Amino acid sequence: MQHPILILNAGSSSLKFSIFETHEDRSLGAGIHGQVEGIGVDPKLHVRDAEGHKLADRPVSGRGHEGAIAAIGEWFRAHIGRDASFDGVGHRVVHGGMTFSKPVLVDEAVIRELETLVPLAPLHQPHNLAAIRAIRAAAPNVPQVACFDTAFHSGQTDVARNFALPRALTAKGIRRYGFHGISYEYILSVVPQFAPDCAGGKLVVAHLGNGASMCAIDKGASVASTMGFTAVDGLPMGTRTGVLDPGVVLYLLQYEGMDAKAIEHLLYQQSGLLGVSGLSSDMRTLLASDASSAKEAVDLFVYRIGRELGSLAAALRGIDSLIFTGGIGENAAAVRARVCNDARWLGIELDEAANAGDGPRISKPGSKVSAWVIPTDENLMIARHTRRLLDS
Repeated sequence: MQHPILILNAGSSSLKFSIFETHEDRSLGAGIHGQVEGIGVDPKLHVRDAEGHKLADRPVSGRGHEGAIAAIGEWFRAHIGRDASFDGVGHRVVHGGMTFSKPVLVDEAVIRELETLVPLAPLHQPHNLAAIRAIRAAAPNVPQVACFDTAFHSGQTDVARNFALPRALTAKGIRRYGFHGISYEYILSVVPQFAPDCAGGKLVVAHLGNGASMCAIDKGASVASTMGFTAVDGLPMGTRTGVLDPGVVLYLLQYEGMDAKAIEHLLYQQSGLLGVSGLSSDMRTLLASDASSAKEAVDLFVYRIGRELGSLAAALRGIDSLIFTGGIGENAAAVRARVCNDARWLGIELDEAANAGDGPRISKPGSKVSAWVIPTDENLMIARHTRRLLDS
């Protein structure tokens, strides 16, 4: 394998990874990929090759993200070669704050700055940092690159980013940041292949998954996003509330006897599709269920997408295309159909047969606004940034 790059995407209980080979022209080829899941409970390593064939499915003896990193490294050396090493390691880091608007090489100063952002992304940032530290401990001489979900949105205007708060608080960084930027950036990079007529136009991209957001993009730049100061804003998600009247938080503090930690747990881990349905955070489970509460959760999800779609179209002053991506966006035809049918007023005419086949184009040829399904690949986008930064 030539000049391999390791890409890590760390979550609270899983560590997904991909390995990319660097060709002579510096383009990247996808190779081995997989994940360690069940971290902290019953961790298991799953590895597949580029064609999806299973290479490993076994327990992991180590604990935490450090144990997951060690298991990945041990498997790689055993099967690729004891002397095998990586040119570099690229990481998805959810929050870059006001400091980081592009990928950076990681050093101690970067780590210290990222630690200050943990309160803004408590579900993600600690685990992103754990993966970075684990690599530094295991291979201190291997360069690491941090790529930020917030960076894509850093060029938005102050009007789009600012809350109506006193200026002193805005100056401290209390403002909208937006997330899922790595996914949006990847989608933009492949739109010319799927829909060349849409490239450079007014797009709304819906990244719908366990974490969900939508972004208005004009001429390749982020104009507005449904997520704001933290990744709990905007659409209802698997376990996150989405947009919430701040008065609700005050009520919970004053009248329900909840402290900040309890409210954080409620907003991030007990709400969203799980909270409304009382059944599951998984859209597949909800769509297959006959329970009325499951239907209510799906209804709320679809309704909020429609509300945000109208808002983002207004921010763009028009819309040319709607693009679905993410786990739900790419696989839940029923959700896409409801969103598109509710958006007929915008000029979307759904092609039901194309939608049932997952597209890529799911709108009729004469539709005023086109609709598409385009799979995202955040790891490849991170690998591109990592390779470019290492080569420079």
